[in-house]
Amino acid sequence: MAKAPAVAIYGIKNCDTMKKARTWLEGRGVAYDFHDYKVSGIGREVLEGWARKVGWEVLLNRAGTTFRKLPDAARADLTEPKAIALMLDQPSMIKRPVLDVGGRLTVGFKPEVYADIFD
Repeated sequence: MAKAPAVAIYGIKNCDTMKKARTWLEGRGVAYDFHDYKVSGIGREVLEGWARKVGWEVLLNRAGTTFRKLPDAARADLTEPKAIALMLDQPSMIKRPVLDVGGRLTVGFKPEVYADIFD
């Protein structure tokens, strides 16, 4: 019998969307590792790897308060290196959650997308 892929979810503990995603996983008995990047940080290599897989535009949470509070100059002319530097400096700018199932990444939480992955 094949071993189930490793499941990791990345985000911030008190984020409402994170709570919904974790509740969804727990309600279906999906075992996962939780990485709180507000507590544990996030490595440049990890972020760069995610950006290669899903694009930095997908990872950067432009709708969040942290991003909106940035000075206009910091939000202007975004490039991948600039966006990664912003996310490393303030991990709350990373869209949440980032779900990693055996190397397959899903950014954000939509129950129907999670159902496609796990059901």
